[in-house]
Amino acid sequence: MLGIPAVRRFAKSLSVGFATFSFDLLLLFVFIDVFHLHYLFSAGIAFTIATTINYLISRHHVFVGSKREAYVGYALFLFIGGVGLVLITGLMYLFVDIFHFHYLISRILIAGVVGWWNYLMNLYVNFRVVGVHHD
Repeated sequence: MLGIPAVRRFAKSLSVGFATFSFDLLLLFVFIDVFHLHYLFSAGIAFTIATTINYLISRHHVFVGSKREAYVGYALFLFIGGVGLVLITGLMYLFVDIFHFHYLISRILIAGVVGWWNYLMNLYVNFRVVGVHHD
């Protein structure tokens, strides 16, 4: 059963994730509709920028108590995010090119899967703060 601190951490992660995902969508729109870049390239760049911002916020406000060095944590965060990026680009291709969904709708649908992946991997593997709470 989850305790109150774990629920708070998840809520913080959700709010940081929502904010950085919103920024990801904004960048995606700008890269595609303003700069006319390819949607898969745009999705990768937008995700990488948003993931970096997410790391900086999450390290200090969500996964508090990690003893991992910042540069090692960032490298692992990027690796975990890289797996998410492979999922995003693969599923974006499937949804946009094969199923003909709009790119923004596709990205929103994919966000849930990748968001869970990122949260759980960072909680258990990267920051290793399961059971550690600093409110």
